[in-house]
Amino acid sequence: MVSSDQRRRQLAREKYVRQQQRREEKRRKDRRRNTVVAAVLAVVLASGGAVYASVALSDGSKKGSDNAAGDTPTTPAPSPSEEESENPEPKLTVDQKASYDMALKTNAGDITIAMDASKTPRTVNSFKHLADKKYFDGSKCHRLTTQNIYVLQCGDPQGTGTGGPGYTIPDENLDALGKAGSDGSVTFPAGTVAMANTGQPGTGGSQFFLVYKDTKLPPTYTPFGKIDAAGLKAVQEVAAAGVEGGAGDGAPKKAVTIEKATVTKK
Repeated sequence: MVSSDQRRRQLAREKYVRQQQRREEKRRKDRRRNTVVAAVLAVVLASGGAVYASVALSDGSKKGSDNAAGDTPTTPAPSPSEEESENPEPKLTVDQKASYDMALKTNAGDITIAMDASKTPRTVNSFKHLADKKYFDGSKCHRLTTQNIYVLQCGDPQGTGTGGPGYTIPDENLDALGKAGSDGSVTFPAGTVAMANTGQPGTGGSQFFLVYKDTKLPPTYTPFGKIDAAGLKAVQEVAAAGVEGGAGDGAPKKAVTIEKATVTKK
């Protein structure tokens, strides 16, 4: 007969094995995904044959956390509880009726982003949580695009385009820019700030992009902020310097480092 103490030890071992299996599956998926994150997906639009590039990217976990964004197990597996998760989405603590400013002090100039928590509460909450922890301080804006789409992408402390906070947040406010046209896109006006993702719903992490010129994209990226005039000018100056090596998509030639990020309630 198995004693209660033996049964507890058996259950603990089984739980440990399940956790290890989940973690190993996530690591395998991270490695597979990272082999393709640098590729830019060109999509030919139905009307007029115009081409735009996807902003989708891997927003994986920071410092190898097991909770990689966008992971979907190929076989059913128990979902870890919040207690087991190393980096659960932060609890909602922002005032959902208030507006907030995210101030980015960069070597290229100060950028202030106005955010409305009534429209994107979980996105604003996540940015406040990360900024309060100095998550963005010292990080580089790793990607600039100057052909077909016009954005500067930031928010990865690793500076590779694969880093993230170890949790994901849901899409919000996707209808803010209007209904998609026949080509499946909407216009993200210059000055818009939106979340990057893996190309799948609900896979936002910490990476975001600053639109410096009107850009057509699918309405699948959470628009959560608006850049102030001085900040937009600073981003446009970075864009004018171009991409390293003269390409249309890559690290900005004029390197941009977020020296300090703060989020404050208005």
